Amino acid sequence: MKHLLTLIPILTLIGCGTPSVTQSVQANNSKFVALGSLGSQLVQCTALQETVLPDGRLQVRANILNRANKRLDLQVNCIFKDDQGFATGDETPFRTLILDETAQETVMFTSLNPKAKNYTVRVRLAR
Repeated sequence: MKHLLTLIPILTLIGCGTPSVTQSVQANNSKFVALGSLGSQLVQCTALQETVLPDGRLQVRANILNRANKRLDLQVNCIFKDDQGFATGDETPFRTLILDETAQETVMFTSLNPKAKNYTVRVRLAR
């Protein structure tokens, strides 16, 4: 019992809002990331579509689904990356996306230059 009481404060600190190493690695290797502790429980990406435009730029469409039974105010952006996974300096600003209960909406992003070969779409709860 004495050891259990010692672990409770440590376990409480582990869950505090800072991203873990595992979350950071996942964010670097995934095409869709729900940021924050509640984001992954409330939001899901149901489809991703990539199109290379005639001028070589990458266009991405993502279907974002609200899994909650309440309206969500979200912020969505896209980081475009080269073929080795490094950011090309082409990151879209976060934009607001409001989803009603269990609604789904498609968001579209287009890279500014033809260096983009990969991407990560990020969603977070609006502050």
